[in-house]
Amino acid sequence: MQKESYNNGGRSDPQPPNSGGSNTPSTVGHDSVVTTPPHTGVFVGSFNPFTVGHDSIVTRALPLFDRLVIGVVGDQVHKPGMPSAEERVEAIAALYAHEPRIAVKPYYGLAVDFARAEGARFIVKGVRSVKDFEYEREQADINRLLSGVETLLLFAEPQYGSVSSSLVRELTHFGADVSPFLPKGKDA
Repeated sequence: MQKESYNNGGRSDPQPPNSGGSNTPSTVGHDSVVTTPPHTGVFVGSFNPFTVGHDSIVTRALPLFDRLVIGVVGDQVHKPGMPSAEERVEAIAALYAHEPRIAVKPYYGLAVDFARAEGARFIVKGVRSVKDFEYEREQADINRLLSGVETLLLFAEPQYGSVSSSLVRELTHFGADVSPFLPKGKDA
């Protein structure tokens, strides 16, 4: 029986980078079959509220993974007064009820710990500007150092470059119509 060997270059992940990522059997050697685990990504944020920009990132990230977990920050350290994680999870889950590859869950603590608990090797983040990029680059460096989890940055589509949850909250406060900034079927 002949078996392929794989040198992962000292990384802790057992899969070759071109393993395909699906959980379908693949032949190794002549007479053995190995099942590869699904490629899982996590998209984390406070999502207060979940905007069309967030929806765009989910839509564009989904083809990259077998499973995408939307992690809703449960800790309200920097944003007191926001709806509970459970309320935000419920609202986002309703948007993707038709998509079995998407799960929506609250998480508490570090995003990298959530990613590892979900079996994810990638954190997906959206970037609208240079300011976002610098912040996310720093976070990505620390996350990689802490856990080996990589960060995948997706740039905002041009029409969503100015859309933010804080903008939607401010417009809502002043009674403006925010429906153009929210995914269909969702209110602030």
